Amino acid sequence: MAGRIDQGPRPKHAQLSDVLADLATRELGPDTAIPSERDLMATYDVSRATVRKAVDSLVAGGLLHRIQGKGTFVARPRVESRLHLASFSDDMRRRGLAPSTRLMLVDEERPPSDVAATLRLGATGTAWRIDRVRLADGQPMAIEQGWYPRSLLPDLDTEDLTGSLYTLFSQRYDLVIDAAEQTLWGEAAEGATARRLEAPVHTPLLVFRRVSSAAGRPVEHVVSRYRGDRYQVHMSLGADHGASRKTSTTRRDRSS
Repeated sequence: MAGRIDQGPRPKHAQLSDVLADLATRELGPDTAIPSERDLMATYDVSRATVRKAVDSLVAGGLLHRIQGKGTFVARPRVESRLHLASFSDDMRRRGLAPSTRLMLVDEERPPSDVAATLRLGATGTAWRIDRVRLADGQPMAIEQGWYPRSLLPDLDTEDLTGSLYTLFSQRYDLVIDAAEQTLWGEAAEGATARRLEAPVHTPLLVFRRVSSAAGRPVEHVVSRYRGDRYQVHMSLGADHGASRKTSTTRRDRSS
């Protein structure tokens, strides 16, 4: 390992962070373990507190990640997405990644009342519930639960649901998704969600709720939970000079 820790004006933990960042980006590949705390202490003649502070800063910055009981590893680069109207499959292919899907559940159900209202199902209408894990290059990226009106999509449960649903809707049902409203918030991975994403408990998640429509008719209500250590969002922002567009922030009580 290159680099040297001296008694200069910069704190030792900051110098060690630079050394480890250079090691991670130049010598080690993704998912490769960095040297142990004991090895770093001996190599650079620093305290355990200095090592932990240096590593903590790189974990917080996303360059490293910890796996409990195993050690600290170089993180995979996050997939970056711009907010736009596209399927997961198209989004991943655009970034040179191979999308795939684990289909967990397909069933006809009466959705929760708020979903039924959003999809305009009336008092008795039903929807297809589709639960899927979405993968990029074989790595779990997101888990999603979607609802789709049965009246618009008859026999959907007999179709191949492992690819782009938007393509399927267009080609099989002549429903072209042309608009959507989307909300984003943060959560931590717990329980079954963490297991299905193969993520350590408390891994940060980016959660998207999207209501998509075709020619003004709601077709999809889906909640997607993306691994925050593998996915990031880019947004271009501009000043809002009128009252026609508003952004609201709502506090969410996570009791579940």
